[in-house]
Amino acid sequence: MKIANPLRVFLIAILLLAANSYADTLSARTINSFISSLDELSAMEDEFAALTRDLDGSADKGEELAIPDFEHVLSAALEEMQGHPAYNKLAGVVKRHGFSSAEQWTQAGDRIFHAWMALEMDTQGAAINQEIKNALAALDSNPDLSPAQKEQMKAMMGGAMAAMQQASSAPKADMNAVKPHVNALRAATGSEMN
Repeated sequence: MKIANPLRVFLIAILLLAANSYADTLSARTINSFISSLDELSAMEDEFAALTRDLDGSADKGEELAIPDFEHVLSAALEEMQGHPAYNKLAGVVKRHGFSSAEQWTQAGDRIFHAWMALEMDTQGAAINQEIKNALAALDSNPDLSPAQKEQMKAMMGGAMAAMQQASSAPKADMNAVKPHVNALRAATGSEMN
């Protein structure tokens, strides 16, 4: 039995890891394709109106407003779309923009949105944190709220702060890749953030 040279095994492992890391990098082409697909999907907004109504109608009315998972925003939405006629429309659009499937598109989009939110937190996070601290101080001194109401509101603010921390946790490589495209993302989504 032939024993592999440890140095050769090590070098092959490093090359494979480097290749996987490179393949996992968000490219400008992927980001531009994603943005172009958003532009086309925005133009089809009326066609997706039924999906919005159906999803709103199927939501549990007693369900509390959940803090979004910034790492999987689009993947979660795609799961809800499964079986709806709009899913096939979405799949057609994303394939025209170079994605092999709606799932591949949401995986790229999740990374792009997460990186974008992290960039926004870098620029606006301090101001938002100060607003939350001010709101907590005002909450504590509000005589019109019961202790239970104050605790409930603090829990909600804690959830918002946790969501902000999650949004800020995108990989630096993704943030660097997305940064030159922020204005195009804002335009494609109609975002007012600056």
